[in-house]
Amino acid sequence: MRPPISRARSWAARSACSLALCAAVLTALPSPVPAAAEPVAPVAGAAGAPAKAYGVGAARAALARLLPRHARQFDLVLVPADGAGDRFAVSGSAGRIVVTGTTPAVLLRGVHWYLSYTVGVDLGSPGDSLAALPARLPAPSGTISKSASVPHRFALNDTDDGYSGAYRDWAAYERQIDLLALHGVNEVFVQMGAEAAYHAAFQEFGYTDAELRDWIPGPAHQPWWLMQNMSSFGGPMTEQLIARRAALGKRIVDRLRELGMTPVLPGYFGTVPPGFTARNPEGRVVPQGRWIGFTRPDWLDPRGALFPKVASAFYRHQARLLGTTSMYKMDLLHEGGNPGDVPVGEAAARVMASLEDARPGATWVLLGWQRNPKAELLAGVDTSRLLVVDGLSDRYDNLDRETAWSGTPYAFGTIPNFGGHTTIGANTSVWTERFEAWRKKRDSALQGIAFLPEATSANPVTFSLFTELAWRDAPIEHADWFGAYAARRYGAPDPHAAKAWEWLRKGPYGTASNGWSESQDSLFTARPSLTVRTAASWGPKSMRYDAATVERALAELLQVAPALRSTDAYRFDLVDTARQALTNRSRVLLPKIKAAYEAKDLTAFRAGAAEWRRSMALLDEVLATDRRFLLGPWLEGARSWGGSDAERATLEFDARSLVTTWGHRAGSEAGLHDYANREWSGLVSGFYAPRWSTYLDALETSLVTGRAPAAIDWFAWENAWNLRRDSYPVTPKGDPVALATRVRDSLR
Repeated sequence: MRPPISRARSWAARSACSLALCAAVLTALPSPVPAAAEPVAPVAGAAGAPAKAYGVGAARAALARLLPRHARQFDLVLVPADGAGDRFAVSGSAGRIVVTGTTPAVLLRGVHWYLSYTVGVDLGSPGDSLAALPARLPAPSGTISKSASVPHRFALNDTDDGYSGAYRDWAAYERQIDLLALHGVNEVFVQMGAEAAYHAAFQEFGYTDAELRDWIPGPAHQPWWLMQNMSSFGGPMTEQLIARRAALGKRIVDRLRELGMTPVLPGYFGTVPPGFTARNPEGRVVPQGRWIGFTRPDWLDPRGALFPKVASAFYRHQARLLGTTSMYKMDLLHEGGNPGDVPVGEAAARVMASLEDARPGATWVLLGWQRNPKAELLAGVDTSRLLVVDGLSDRYDNLDRETAWSGTPYAFGTIPNFGGHTTIGANTSVWTERFEAWRKKRDSALQGIAFLPEATSANPVTFSLFTELAWRDAPIEHADWFGAYAARRYGAPDPHAAKAWEWLRKGPYGTASNGWSESQDSLFTARPSLTVRTAASWGPKSMRYDAATVERALAELLQVAPALRSTDAYRFDLVDTARQALTNRSRVLLPKIKAAYEAKDLTAFRAGAAEWRRSMALLDEVLATDRRFLLGPWLEGARSWGGSDAERATLEFDARSLVTTWGHRAGSEAGLHDYANREWSGLVSGFYAPRWSTYLDALETSLVTGRAPAAIDWFAWENAWNLRRDSYPVTPKGDPVALATRVRDSLR
């Protein structure tokens, strides 16, 4: 244990280099287009915040990025908000579309509604049909008016920055923000740069710069550190990297504000570095034990006199680096945390008091997950100051959130993706049946929606449908909505597209609330075993829908009119559907290989193993046709943040390990390996296929020799790949239609 460090020196003196770096990075970033000269309209601020005035400049700039050939055909007009909440209206004539709205982001929502329901094109995430836009935009038929049915339209899971990519650049975040605004979101969780506040604050409590940089994990693993699950892995962080991430975080926060959206920042609830009481004897910490093989950071007892001082330092530095907001997200004792002898209600009251001292009137956002939030926590605070973003609204039946959470305001939410899996599917029919029923029931506490996939890089239909729930005043008719989506997804109605999406609606997007909210993952991505049923330890063990629905959808997509195949959305959906159809076949092939092995039928085993290898090779070829299914950009992004070769190696290991072993041996073997599996070209050919070949070779040798298969240290094998530095393609190759056709034919 290190001895206490003197705090005689001021934080500013100790952190001069860090401040200089932050200033340098901020100066280097292009300045946002000022909106001061734009016409402004007053709009109501979030709870506890004063009314604000927004200009349309940020919305106009977003349109120029998203619709560069058509942006000038829109007139954007801000209107004052009133007690009815956010609203937009679309009117005008051909080539001059007038959109009015209560915030810049709501203006963009109006534009997106017009594109979807008047023009009939899709601007999704990922994939769009903007290539189908006419040169002159058509006039809407009369005035289209829509109002938000709920005040809170929240987006992004605590894990998004890890699983969607911690090494994205500003252009990627800017596009994510644009798309969130287009889909009507008004509250966005922002993790980027959070570590800078911890790094600065704890230097006031006896820690050196180097000690804190060792404690903070690599960027890809930081979400779980912020949730008090683990620390250190994937690091150490460099001072330059902390400064650069803080600058990017501030840029994200500023852009959200310009659009009239609320950034939701991490709050302080008690996480402290190791050896805290040795440096601060007046403090009292509660060890948090372990989380899936990782040692959790200690928890500072919020009842003590030191807690408000640490919280104050955290919020002060967070404000300096990122700014302030009116919503802060934090979850006490996440996924098995230990309260020790600390009453949870008292702890919550002190956490809320520190937030109130720093940010009067702010809302505390909590995740509805497992037993969170506990009744004891809710009993200790003014629940009207909370918002629970429910991650389980569509996962179970017979839920009564009003009773369970004592009338606490909450947002109807979904987690349709875990770990960034590329699998398709979601309980979408549960959303359309349940949301309006819950919203309109007597004494409902439902105040919003919460789109909470662990990664936002898949399933574009889920983003489109779920966010639309908040802009309807009646239940969505499930089949009709999918029919309209099929028409706009590729820019024009097509009978084969309609049939394809009807099969997908009935299959992967028609699953029930039977304990899961995402579909099964791929056995090709699983750690090899003849009995493996899922790649991720915590995932569906069997098919959640009839696999034939995806195969039929693929056959229909291959018959879509050639004129529509040029759209980005078609290419993405074709590759994604072919990938899923081939992936589902892994659950048919593996039992055959197992049966041949157990029967000691070498000929049948070799035939089954050969088919398995051919399928994986074809899978990689299909994925290689679309950049969004490439491993190369994931690794190149990590390398791009490094200031030296040593740092590039550290960051690449951080990025590689997240999608393979996830962490060190203890965490990996406790169940985390392959939690973030995804079918990407390069990851299939460079990691999953060789891993399966190693296993199948061992089984074949066993059949030939009559001896037991050689034991394989899978973690050692996998971690050796994590430590490699080889590159993978960053540009797509191949014909997606030809390769999807090969997939279809291989499944017959």
